[in-house]
Amino acid sequence: MSTYPDVSRSLELYQRAGELIPGWTQLISRRADQFANGVNPIYAQRAKGSRFIDVDENEYIDWVNAVGAVILGHADDVVDSAVKEQIDRGSIYTLNSPLEIELAEELVNTLPSAEMVRYTKGGGEACAVAARIARGTTGRDIILFCGYHGWHDWYQAANFGVDPESGEYPFAGIEPIGVPKALAQTVLPFSYGNLTMLEALLDEHQGEVAAIMMEPARSELPPTGYLEGVQALAKKHDVVLIFDEVSCGWRQSIGGIQKIVGVTPDMTVVAKAMSNGYAMGAVVGSRAVMEPAGRMFISSSYWSENIGLVASITTIRELKRRDSETRFREIGEKLSAVLNQTIVAAGLKGACVGLHSNPSVSLEAPTGVNPRKISTLFIQEMARRGVHTYMSFKATLAHTDHDIQQTADAAYGALSVIKSGLENNNLDTLLVADLKKEPFRRQVR
Repeated sequence: MSTYPDVSRSLELYQRAGELIPGWTQLISRRADQFANGVNPIYAQRAKGSRFIDVDENEYIDWVNAVGAVILGHADDVVDSAVKEQIDRGSIYTLNSPLEIELAEELVNTLPSAEMVRYTKGGGEACAVAARIARGTTGRDIILFCGYHGWHDWYQAANFGVDPESGEYPFAGIEPIGVPKALAQTVLPFSYGNLTMLEALLDEHQGEVAAIMMEPARSELPPTGYLEGVQALAKKHDVVLIFDEVSCGWRQSIGGIQKIVGVTPDMTVVAKAMSNGYAMGAVVGSRAVMEPAGRMFISSSYWSENIGLVASITTIRELKRRDSETRFREIGEKLSAVLNQTIVAAGLKGACVGLHSNPSVSLEAPTGVNPRKISTLFIQEMARRGVHTYMSFKATLAHTDHDIQQTADAAYGALSVIKSGLENNNLDTLLVADLKKEPFRRQVR
């Protein structure tokens, strides 16, 4: 294969965006430097099922799926029909919508931790609402965290400190510009899996900690007993335990990681896949923790507009109706199996690792070889073959066996290029794109 896709229209639009939009895009994960810049598309014009068409009319199998926000498939007929019907009845009312109650009841019946519910339009602001409620309920200021929880000041203030593992910023490459310095030491990181560190922080700040907020899982399930240990420490210190399931929820289990492991937090934050690409987020929790929020000023016009509500109700019910948990396991296991076969066939050392809901190709980089060159080359060569992905793959229910086989064929080609580059010591020559940048470091596997 000698040619790369023509993405000239994407590149032209991106240049224009740079003159009009600070940072080019609204989401860091959509920046050109998150893929193989110059080869991967940057702008899409339409999407359906497991695929999208970019502005240069190239078609791709999509394994990114709006960074996990699309779960049933792009432009799902059932969800979109419900949305279109609701638009005809009104996208937002002067009065409250009964859909608020209907979705709340669906969430209470779905998520083990849900007894009461508040809404938002996305995961980052849902985390901010959860932080506000936890602080308001406990009357304390400090939040201990593990993982990624959005862009808001309460969280980004952690960058005035250091990562407990690397000694660098907790969020690599992101300086706390614009975040009030007065918030320093109000949010402190701990390392995933390290109960000793967490206990030491709780002891050091006895009586000052409002909440522990964490991603309960990301690329693999937690070690046996770990989340139980976190919960025990939270109860011992009378601290609110919050699971951020914005990224890890819905695919592995409709009830979240908490349902799989049997650990029920005091609060849970959900968003992304709950509405199949329509803007929606929620904070759910026990009555004891959530009820005091009725006296807090937490208010926004669009948090209960009808489109996100009806999209979420429909998406959650469709996940249940389509037996999504079984289907995601089937897709993930098939994809992992064929990718493992292609790694061996290409003569490389590595494996497809991680949860079946988000398997990832992990390759052994020889000593002295920058692993980012390998990952960028993989992304570049997959795009060259009509597959838009990172080194990891996030499926939707619309992905088919044909998509999986086409992806495996593309992966064999990409991995063969990597093998050749390693053998001939010419990875730099094979890279026609800029090296992919890592937007931030997460403190959770």
